[in-house]
Amino acid sequence: MTTPHRQQWFHYHVWVFAVHTAMDLIDAWPRPTRPLDVPTWAQAFGLTRIDNPSPHTISLQGPDPEHFDRAYAMSTDLTKPVIVTHLLIDGAEPSPLLIDGTHRLYRAWREGVPQLPAYLLTVAESRLVQEDRRLGPGRTWRVGPR
Repeated sequence: MTTPHRQQWFHYHVWVFAVHTAMDLIDAWPRPTRPLDVPTWAQAFGLTRIDNPSPHTISLQGPDPEHFDRAYAMSTDLTKPVIVTHLLIDGAEPSPLLIDGTHRLYRAWREGVPQLPAYLLTVAESRLVQEDRRLGPGRTWRVGPR
């Protein structure tokens, strides 16, 4: 039996993801990694502009350039898989969302590494790790007809 992971949370708008729970699920149900395309994800997360932010653009996703620890990012282990879950909003198709590995993604992008290993959580597993800060654990917003 593995030791539970220390609590770690990923915040995205009104949603919170329990990264430690995702790690526990991966330990309990091992799976192969999948390749994550670094240039595509780095651009989507605003990491390609973090070192040279334009005062005329705002990144809607990704870290705050003023508080992003670049030195730590450059010391991360690129062999450790990142974790991708699904953002679940009732009434919409699940969307992939990186919940663990932003610093590794930044380092890989800066060093020109084309892919990172990634664990992908299933939709069911994503439901276990996602909660809405206003609605509580396991709850998501319902959009559209019920």
